[in-house]
Amino acid sequence: MLLHIVFGQASKPVLAAAFELDEKLSGEILCFEDDLSVGPLFILDTKDGQSNRRQWWQQLAGLQPQPVAAAAEETAPPAEEEPWADAELAKQLKALLKAEPEQEVWIWAGQNARDVCGYYWLVSQLYDFAGRIHIIYLNNLPFLNEKNAVFYPTHLHQILPKEFLKAKKLARPVSLAEFELDGDEWHRLMNENAGIRLLEGGKKIKGEPAVHYDKELLQQSTKEFQKAAKVVGQVTGKLKYPVLDQYLAWRLKELIKEGQLESRGELKTMKDFEVKLPGGGEEAPAEPAEPAAE
Repeated sequence: MLLHIVFGQASKPVLAAAFELDEKLSGEILCFEDDLSVGPLFILDTKDGQSNRRQWWQQLAGLQPQPVAAAAEETAPPAEEEPWADAELAKQLKALLKAEPEQEVWIWAGQNARDVCGYYWLVSQLYDFAGRIHIIYLNNLPFLNEKNAVFYPTHLHQILPKEFLKAKKLARPVSLAEFELDGDEWHRLMNENAGIRLLEGGKKIKGEPAVHYDKELLQQSTKEFQKAAKVVGQVTGKLKYPVLDQYLAWRLKELIKEGQLESRGELKTMKDFEVKLPGGGEEAPAEPAEPAAE
């Protein structure tokens, strides 16, 4: 039975639906959740790097570490952090491949930075299983949509289940040269440790600073308060390759800290607060409803 790898939950339902159309394609789906196209990657192959990344995600979620009383800190042993889930999943995958020499793996990747970065991270750990690791990279390939029109999907979840039967023909083993080159590319991405990573075409990833989309967020902001979710939505609507809403909401919070934006409401999720450019008036209160005609 095949073991299919996807990056993100959105890809699972359509791939699972394709299994019902072709039993030769069916197998278990292993989903890696973290989006490695954003946030810190430095020494991510170590526990310290994984801890730094986990703390960054907590910062995005608006979670703060709990303070520890001084007296308790002296006596209590340090609390163990939860392991990074994707690292644990990769560990289980390697254990399975060692235990079952016939097991083959298909890595599915759409033409987007999340899938490509996930592929680089995962394949850098699987050199010992060369010949059994296959890649299906849907790079600039045409598919048919619900109206039988040709389109070029960037993500797996955009593809109809029946179209996966065509895509499976693209499966090929990752070559030894690719294991070497793509493993080197992953280490380059870790050492570069950019704030955000963008796909330039093919499998080429370009790192940009964390402030890369700040200009667009400021351009979509006005002198009147509007929901943070609206500002984020206006920015993502203009992007060829979508970026996590949660990432852009975090950038809004950073712009507020820097005084480039003003806010009201609780700085939790993007639905909980509003933003506006400094200066300008408050939004006028809603007019009272007209009395109903008798």
